[in-house]
Amino acid sequence: MKTLVWWAAGAIGLTNVSAPQHLWAQNGGGSGDSPPTLEARVDALDQEIRVLQRLREIAADSAAAAAKDRPVATANGKDGFSIKSVDGKYTIRFRGYFQSDGRFFPSSAAVPTVDNLLIRRARPIIEAAVGRYFEFRLMPDFGGTSPTIFDAYWDGKFAPEFTVRAGKFKPPVGLERLQSATDVVFAERGLPTNLVPSRDIGLQFSGDVSEGLFAYQVGIFNGVPDLANGGDDLSDAKDFAARVFVQPFRVGAFRPFGFGIAASTGIERGSTTASGLPTYRTPGQQALFRYNSSATTPASNAYADGKRTRISPQGYYYTGPLGLLGEYVVSRNEVTRAGETAELEHTAWQAVGSFFLPGEKAGYRTPAPRRPFDLTDGGLGAVELVARYGELSLDQASFPVYATITSSAQEARAWGVGVNWHFTRAVRVGVDYERTAFTGGAATGDREPENAVIGRFQSSF
Repeated sequence: MKTLVWWAAGAIGLTNVSAPQHLWAQNGGGSGDSPPTLEARVDALDQEIRVLQRLREIAADSAAAAAKDRPVATANGKDGFSIKSVDGKYTIRFRGYFQSDGRFFPSSAAVPTVDNLLIRRARPIIEAAVGRYFEFRLMPDFGGTSPTIFDAYWDGKFAPEFTVRAGKFKPPVGLERLQSATDVVFAERGLPTNLVPSRDIGLQFSGDVSEGLFAYQVGIFNGVPDLANGGDDLSDAKDFAARVFVQPFRVGAFRPFGFGIAASTGIERGSTTASGLPTYRTPGQQALFRYNSSATTPASNAYADGKRTRISPQGYYYTGPLGLLGEYVVSRNEVTRAGETAELEHTAWQAVGSFFLPGEKAGYRTPAPRRPFDLTDGGLGAVELVARYGELSLDQASFPVYATITSSAQEARAWGVGVNWHFTRAVRVGVDYERTAFTGGAATGDREPENAVIGRFQSSF
């Protein structure tokens, strides 16, 4: 279109120079007639200017029409990269995060693993908005031994007070579990996370009333063991899960204070070959409790066989640089082995504290540093100090029928400290030390304490 305008302008310019002389020649100017009057020449120039202006208007209209249909691409730090239609109804976002860890176990000779460098998580994320109300999210993980789908769900966001979600996602039970892996203050989640599900397939209704004053989630799920990343169900029975969370103070120092309660219940029918039972892990990701199971004599294996119930009161408080998070979880499971059935109750709790050096603010989501790391202007990012204590108690009735005291601990008590350096909102480096002591778990009595040092390099966008 620009080429057309330039050609037209050139043609008009030549016409502007030659038209009066040509008109004069046609009128017999070569025979002594006088040239066109000034008024005639002004009229001719005015007409030519009008033509040129109209051509420019046509070109501008064409450019505007093309821009109207052109998608808008943006990049926004930790919120990723996106392409959006001009009307805002269709958006696709590309996000993700990567965590590279080092796990070391000083003075823990009984830990059945070696010091290790590993890719803890490598998760690309695709999110899209389709129309005004509908979104979807897909998040695989390539950090383990084989690719795994963690999130794959559809959202219908009809109003802040009412959202529908269907697919694979986190059931609304554990408070720390509901945090993104990029926002938890330690490299690994605490002991209570052992007693809640990781992911499950289901249908959930949720809402946020009065900008967070009251939030709720309620859903139906296939039902998975504690700590499990769910897939197909083992039986026709389903789990029901619900959570309410209240932030009662909307102004003042107590504004970021929230508390709530979550629960789930359902029936699980496992078998000697597909037990439907969990294995619990230490903060260093070593097995600390597993139900009796044998590949050579499967008839003697323990399996889930009845009602499973979880309940978890939870809360947090953030003020300035200080953050506090606490939760308590009870998990009851009916378990069968060799014809004997018992309801086993396991409990866990933890208290987590974090403190940013002055000038930064703590939050349930990782905040952006006030001065991101930049050598040119002296920005150093933000430094966060973290600490926690937690306990996990396994039902004494688990031993010796459903678990073996010489290989599974009856209790674990863990305390840890660490430091995180947030270079930017998207880049974090941290190191944690955590010591876990046990009751039972060894042939000679108590299992040797686990000392774990975990370093992490994290990048998210």
